[in-house]
Formats: sequence, C-alpha cells, structure tokens
Amino acid sequence: MSDTTRPTPPASPETHVIDYRAAEQLLAARDPRGAVKLLDSVIAAHPENTAARLLRARAFFAAAQLRPAELEFELVLEREPDNAFAHYALARTHERSGKPEQARKHFRLAAALDPQPEYLEAARFEN
Repeated sequence: MSDTTRPTPPASPETHVIDYRAAEQLLAARDPRGAVKLLDSVIAAHPENTAARLLRARAFFAAAQLRPAELEFELVLEREPDNAFAHYALARTHERSGKPEQARKHFRLAAALDPQPEYLEAARFEN
C-alpha cells in the first residue's frame, strides 16, 4: 500500500489540543483563516468546547467573516452569559456590521460584568 492510499488515523484528544494551540498561534500571527481551519476539526470533535468556539469566533472576526463570528459569539454567550469578553467582542462585531443598537447593548453588558476601562469607554454610559 502506498502512502497516498493509507487511511488517516483518527485524531486523538492530544491532536485537538495541539490544533487548538496552533490556532492560537496562527491568530496571533494574523492568519485567522488558518486558525479557523484548525478549529473546525477541534469543534467537530468537541462541539461543547466553549474555549475553542470563542477562539474560532475571534478568528472569524479577524478574517472579517462577521456573520459566522456573530453566530459563534452568540453560542458562547448562550453557554456563558456572564462572559464579558464575549459580550464585548459580539458588540464589536455588531458595530462592524452596522448594528449600533445591538452593539451598545453588548458593550454595556460587558462593562457591567467587568468594568475594564476599554469596556467602559465603549459602553458610553453618559449617552
């Protein structure tokens, strides 16, 4: 049997951890599409993994794939409604998508959950 016809062994949990870490590096290196590709297999194997979904949402956002980013951030927030970063990132996604009212809502939720200066500034509570 030649190498081209040999079946690919199934991915192990260790492979998924390696892929997740590599996706983090790709996103940091400004290759969000490469990160999404790696995370697709991780999420297919572990759909409940919120950290992988959050990382994929960030990668979609960085790749300007706003609708997929929005859907992933919303899924993260269904599971973790008190995740301030996910609210902030979803707000930024809405902002880029031209949805200012939805953006304001999530900016304010992020600031209320975690009063970081960046979140407070974006929330514009004085308005």
